[in-house]
Formats: sequence, C-alpha cells, structure tokens
Amino acid sequence: MSDPILFSYAFDGNGGGAALKPSEASACIKADDIAWVHLDANHEGTRAWLEQEISYLDPFICEALLAEETSPRLTQIGDGAILILRGVNLNEDASPEDMVSIRLWVDPHRIISVRKRKLKAVRDIEEKLVAGKGPKDAGDFVTLLVANMFARIETVLSALDEATDTIEEQILDHADAALRHSITQTRKQAIIFRRYMAPQRDAIMQLQGMEAEWLNLRHRRSLQESFNRIKRYVEDLDAIRERAQIVKDELATMLSDKLNKNMYVLSVIAAVFLPLGFLTGLLGINVGGIPGAEEENAFWIFVSGLAVLVLLQVWLFRKLKWF
Repeated sequence: MSDPILFSYAFDGNGGGAALKPSEASACIKADDIAWVHLDANHEGTRAWLEQEISYLDPFICEALLAEETSPRLTQIGDGAILILRGVNLNEDASPEDMVSIRLWVDPHRIISVRKRKLKAVRDIEEKLVAGKGPKDAGDFVTLLVANMFARIETVLSALDEATDTIEEQILDHADAALRHSITQTRKQAIIFRRYMAPQRDAIMQLQGMEAEWLNLRHRRSLQESFNRIKRYVEDLDAIRERAQIVKDELATMLSDKLNKNMYVLSVIAAVFLPLGFLTGLLGINVGGIPGAEEENAFWIFVSGLAVLVLLQVWLFRKLKWF
C-alpha cells in the first residue's frame, strides 16, 4: 500500500534539506528542529496519519487540513497558524482559473502541507531544498511559497489582460456576434480569479500582522510586498471585469446599430415599392374597364409612370431626410 506522505524534508538551517523516509518523518516533526511533511489529501491513509502523528495539536487543525471545500484564510492557533492558499492551475489539460488549494499548518518546529492536486510552487521549494538554496525556517518557507504562487498568478493575469485588449481591438475593427463568447469567457475568468484573490489578500494581510516567533522583520517585509502584489491583482481583475462588461455593451450597441441600419434600408425599399405594388395589383385584376387595355403602348406608358413615381418618392424621402 502506498504512503500518504508525498515527500518530507528536515531543514538544515542553511537552505538545504535532508529527504526523510516516511518512518523518519513522524519523529522529525515532533523534534525541536524544523521539518516539512507534504501529504496527499486524496490518499485514504492521510486522515489516520494526521490523527495519529499530530494528536498533540488541536483537533481542529486536522479537520481544516482535510476540508473538502476551502477558501483562502488564516487561523492562528497558539504560535502556529492554519494557512490555506490558492494557486493557478497549471496542470495539463486544466483551466488556470480552476485554482489549486494548498493547506498548511506552520509553527516554529514543523510545516505540514496537504494538497489535493499538484501545485508547481510546492515543487519549486523542494527543488530549492535539494539544491541547498531553499528556506531556512518556517518564515522563509511561507514567504517563498507565497512569492512563487503569486509570480505564476501574475503571468496568467497578464495573459488575461492581453486577451481583453485583443477582443477590444477586434470589436473596433469588426463587430462580430461570435465575439460575445470570448467576452463572456474573459469576464467569467476574471470573476472566478477574484473570488479567490480577495480572501487571499486578506489572509496575507493577517499573516503579515500575526504575532509569531517564526516571522521576523525580513519575513514581514516580504509578506508586505506580496500583499501589495495581490492587492494590485484584485484591482486588475476588477478592471478586467468592468472592461469586459463595457466591451460587451459596446458590441451589443454596434450590432444593434448595424441591425437598425439594415432594417432602415429594408423599410425604405418597402416604402418605395408599396405604391408600385398597389398600382400593379390594381391594374392586374381580370375585370373590364382597366384603363389602357386597348392601347398599344399602354404597357410602356405605365412603366414610365412607375419610374416617374419612384423618382418622386426618392425626391420626397430626401426632402424629408429619411436618407
């Protein structure tokens, strides 16, 4: 049977880490030195492992780490904190706005992270530890994780902003009803991203102000920078959402104007041919007494009369400024 631990490391305090076997991880997270254990929430043994290995901690922690539905938040318990964050989904065949959650328990001696789906920012930290350039303590771990997640978010949001610009240009060049789908998708993405970004911004703000011995001045400055970045992300998402709505309204207006113009042309044509249709219908009935029935040139005289009538209508419509 596979193990619920995906990987675990004991930090050496200098940016490196020693990989731990599952049997060693339990002892390390109970020791005074800091260790990191990364668990798979989908594994059937994860709950049992947490209940057994961190039974000395608040039971609420286990429930928070394994919750089915999560929203970014911070809950301080003693000198530790439950931190739930969301990162963009960069997994294969996935939509970036389907954001991936990472659930953390962080205190001065242990970091326990739980994930349901892969998150590249977590793998980045593991690679840095192996290379000897990783976090030295819990504060470093959290600030590095947040910075890595936000860097990837910025890339996705920049692409979303560029997509909005492209749609605006396309509408100005040629208003097409097919663009409605693109506008709707862009606005939907912005709404979904903001749903997680706003509480994530609040969580980072709380974390920055949290009284904890594993957060020093350098960590708080880094968190302040991350807070400023995510605050800007939320503002950008608001702007994208509003722009998408404005673009959608503009497209609707342009399509409506185009339709009205076409209807206007058809109305003028109908107005021109209405009296012509009346006259031809009146003179086409099979009863006696039709004027010109015995006249050899009656047809051409009638056609000429219709042409004159059309010219009079055109003159009248222009005088009335109908076109």
